[in-house]
Parts: sequence; C-alpha cells; structure tokens
Amino acid sequence: MSDHFKNFDELFRDEQDSSRPQRSAAAQPARRRPAQPEGQRPAHPAQPRPVRSEGQHSAHPAQPRPARPEGQRPARPAQPHPVRPEGQRSARPAQPHPVRPEGQRSARPHPVQPHAQPRPAQAQTPRAEQPRQQRPAHPHTEQTPAARPQPAPRPAPETEVQAAPVERAARPPEPEAPRRAGRSGCLGGLIYFAFVVSISIILACVGWMAASDVLALNKEPVTATVTLDKSEFKDVTISYTDADGNAKERSGHQVSVGYVAKQLKDAGIIKYKGLFELYCSVSHAKTKIDPGTYELSTNYDYRALVKKMQVGSGAMVTTKVTIPEGYTMEQIFRKLEDENVCSYDDLMDAAANYSYNYSFIDQSMQGDAKRLEGFLFPDTYEFYQGMQASSAINKFLENFHDRITAEMLEKADERGMTMQEVVTVASMIEKEAANDDERAMIAAVIYNRIEAGMPLQIDSTIMYVLPEHKDVLTVEDTKIDSPYNTYQNKGLPPTPIANPGLASIKAALSPASTQALYYALDAESGTHKFFTNYGEFQAFVAKQSYSQ
Repeated sequence: MSDHFKNFDELFRDEQDSSRPQRSAAAQPARRRPAQPEGQRPAHPAQPRPVRSEGQHSAHPAQPRPARPEGQRPARPAQPHPVRPEGQRSARPAQPHPVRPEGQRSARPHPVQPHAQPRPAQAQTPRAEQPRQQRPAHPHTEQTPAARPQPAPRPAPETEVQAAPVERAARPPEPEAPRRAGRSGCLGGLIYFAFVVSISIILACVGWMAASDVLALNKEPVTATVTLDKSEFKDVTISYTDADGNAKERSGHQVSVGYVAKQLKDAGIIKYKGLFELYCSVSHAKTKIDPGTYELSTNYDYRALVKKMQVGSGAMVTTKVTIPEGYTMEQIFRKLEDENVCSYDDLMDAAANYSYNYSFIDQSMQGDAKRLEGFLFPDTYEFYQGMQASSAINKFLENFHDRITAEMLEKADERGMTMQEVVTVASMIEKEAANDDERAMIAAVIYNRIEAGMPLQIDSTIMYVLPEHKDVLTVEDTKIDSPYNTYQNKGLPPTPIANPGLASIKAALSPASTQALYYALDAESGTHKFFTNYGEFQAFVAKQSYSQ
C-alpha cells in the first residue's frame, strides 16, 4: 500500500476515534473497544499488557473535556503527520488497559489540578460526530507529554471481550461473615431489649408499690391506735428562722424516726419501714412529731401521718377527765396518769420547772411543784393521751385564769390580799365545808381568828402533809413539825392545801358577816355548828362521838 493510502487510513482511524464520546476516568475505569472489521485497521499481534502496580498513573491520564457546541472545534496548527512503516499503529494509541485481578478497581486516579478542590467525576456529554468535509485535511493529533512511554500494542478483539467481567466485578460482593455477624447481633439486640424491658417492669412494679405506700394509694383500710411514749423523746434546742428572717431558738424534743416507723409498721399503718425513715429524714420530721396516742389509718399518706402525730391534731386520741373540787395536785396528777394522759413524774417535773406566764403564780418558788397548788382549777377536761405534761397543766391554769373576773380581783385588792392568799383561804374552805351554805361562814371564822391572833387549828392543813389520809386527827398529829400545822403556827399555811372550786373562791372573797370563832361537825347531821363562845363549843364537841 502506498504512503498516500497509509496516511488516509490513519486519518480515517483518528477521525473515528475522535468522534467517540470521551468519558472521565472515574466514570468509566475500564472501557471496551469493539472489534473492527479486518481491513479497516492494521492487524496487530497480540501482546501482553504491562501490569501496573496500584497507585501508578498511566503515561497519558485521561482528562474530562468540556462540552462544546455542535460543529465547533478549536483550531489547531497544521502539523505534518509522521510517516510510519506499514504495520505500526499511530503514535497516539488508546490508553493501555492493564490486566487487573478480578474484583479490583482501576488504579488510575483523577489528575489533581493545582490549587483546585477535587470535584466528583461527571460523565461528559457525547460529542456529535461532525461532517467529514468540515474537518481539517491534516490528521488529528493530540499533544502528549514529552516523555511518554511507548504503549503496549492493543490486544486481540477476543481479549477485549473477555475484559467484560471486570466491569461487573467492579463492586465486590458483600462477604458472608458480616451477614452472619449481623444475624448474631440482631439476636443479641433482642436479648438486650428483653432484659431492659424486664428490668423496667420490675422497677415499675417496685416503684408503684413504694408510691402506693407513700401516697396511700389502693391500700387496705386499716385503723389503729399508735402510742409514742414520752420516754423515747429527748429535749433539744431547735434553731429556726422567724417570718422576719431572724435566727431564733426554741426548746423542743426529738425522737428516733426508726422508733416511730416501727410503731407504725407494727400497727399496719405503713408497709415499708425504711421508706418512712427516709421520708422523715428528708422532711426533718424527727423534731415535728410529738409524744402521745394517735388514732391513725392507712388513708393517711406519709406527709399526713407526720402532721397527725402532733399535739393538737385531730388524730390524737382524747379522753375526758373530771377533776373534783378539793383534789390536791398530787391527786390530780395521779388521775391523769391513770387516764394515760401523762405520767406522774412528768407532771411533777413540769409543775416545778416549766415557765408559766401567769401573774397569780409565785415565780419566786421556781423549782417547787407546790407553787401551782390551788390553781389547777377543778373541771371536766378533754386531754390527748400521751400529751406533754406542760400542755396538760396549762389547761388547768388557763381555765383558772378565765374564771377569775375583774370583780374578784377588785375584792381581793379591797381586802389587801393577793390572789394566792385568797386561793389559800378558799382551799381550806373547800376542805372543811360540808355544803355550799357553810362556805361563807367558814371563811368568816378564818378571818376572825386571824384578826384575833389565834391559830386557825384547821385539821385539813395537817392532813395535807400526812403520808396517809385520816378522817380524824390524833393529838400526836397536831404536834407534827410542819409549816402546814395550823395548830402550831398562826396565820395561813405557805400554799393552798387543795384546788378549790369557784364557790369556795367566791366565799373567800365574800365571807359571812359573823363573829363566830369556832365550828364543829355535827356527826348526826353531817353539817357544822358555829360558836362565838369557847365553852359552848367544848360542850357540843363533848356530846359528839367522833370516830377515832
């Protein structure tokens, strides 16, 4: 074949190559070229492709070309087409296709543009084939690097067809091991989920039971009497802040919350002793709970239980106690103990040492329980069981204060007497009078004898200090050494000898108008006879048969 046809054949091949759409290396890592009929292209012997190591670039990296409008092509300078010997390919062969192991991707990376961010590869729009008469007469050549290695000859068509599986193997199949691990992980996740759900259910049940006890929800109705013994409480000083923000202190008491919780649990009021102790610790209930006997039920939540176990609450068990006129302080305190109001010892201690703010109490006698004798007004009271002794005593004192009117105080001032002296006289009247009609007469005898400078010689004053009660005194009894022995001492005894009623107090303030100095009991009638003459008094006494 002549050189002219050789050149024309080369030009025809280049034109065919240039009319094909170009793709970026990223969009088509492995491209197959269809086999051409024999005679259009020179046959080349099949040669093995050189194998490149991973990461090595081709001598002529493919670069994406920008799309150009149809019919436009940049002008290129005419260059003489080199004449090649027959049988050799053009100097611009297609990029060599290295033989890669199946499943591996192309090692040909995108060319990196200097000072430019890499952008994803895009498939270039195919360029429409231009008419042959519009193309330049000179052959199309591409500029290549100066030192481009000699490409390997194109393999035979059948070799190129065998490269098709490379494209299908571009994405390796997912290995089996991860799928088996996924199934195992799913099973583990289900087990963990079941565990979490079980724990949540358990915690929810425990929380519901705890909440039911704390909030008194759906509890079996139970009502019980709970007694908090005073001996379990200890006196403490409690610091607090008043409404004005001033730090203050007050006397109070404190109890072990464990003791309270045990009493409530034993009575069936609460279920969880430790939970109640926790609540009491958080709410500082140990200084709020008072000793006493309380009627409680499971309808009360923890907050209500603490409030109910305080003095004055409606849950405290009450008892009515009637104190007769003429009872001594000791007799009153014994009765209160018998009615489960307070203990005798607590009452005596409170009577001696507690500070009561009443004008009729002799504060100089602080520490002596007898300072309250006569002022424990006889009446019917409602006490809380197990209440504080000082509170119980204050009920008596408050009642006495309410019964003494301004008119009574004026009469005491008119007679030049203190209220304690008036009550002392009233206490002797209360012990001596057999009926209300005698009260004013006995008061008159007392005042007449004091005015005359005579000893009162009233038996009840000696009986007050005797270890045992006697209906009739002996001669020896009248000789005992005591300030309450009105046979040996003139004037009034140091304190009242009993707690008089209102009738005796009024009689002491309004004595009868009489000159009588003596009185004696008529054993037959059970009433007293009054005398101004001592002889008449002796004669009457001689006729009486008093039991010895």
